[in-house]
Amino acid sequence: MSLAITFGRVLRRLRKQADLTQEELGFQADLERNYISLLERGQRQPTLTTLIRLAGPLRCSASHLVALVEASADTTELSESSPSI
Repeated sequence: MSLAITFGRVLRRLRKQADLTQEELGFQADLERNYISLLERGQRQPTLTTLIRLAGPLRCSASHLVALVEASADTTELSESSPSI
């Protein structure tokens, strides 16, 4: 499973825990509802700015959001997405 899909699943779970619709989350994060949908389906990946905008309405920090994605991702996803040095 790709990191984009993993992020989308984490985002959807947090959104539902916060009792928000995609539209409500989009409004509170100053993002379009359809962009929230694309993120949740793994068709788009968020920028740092987007992570920070999403964190407030989801009642967590951006770092916690990333940590949840890391915890949900398998190690092959993480090694494939890491840049080579």
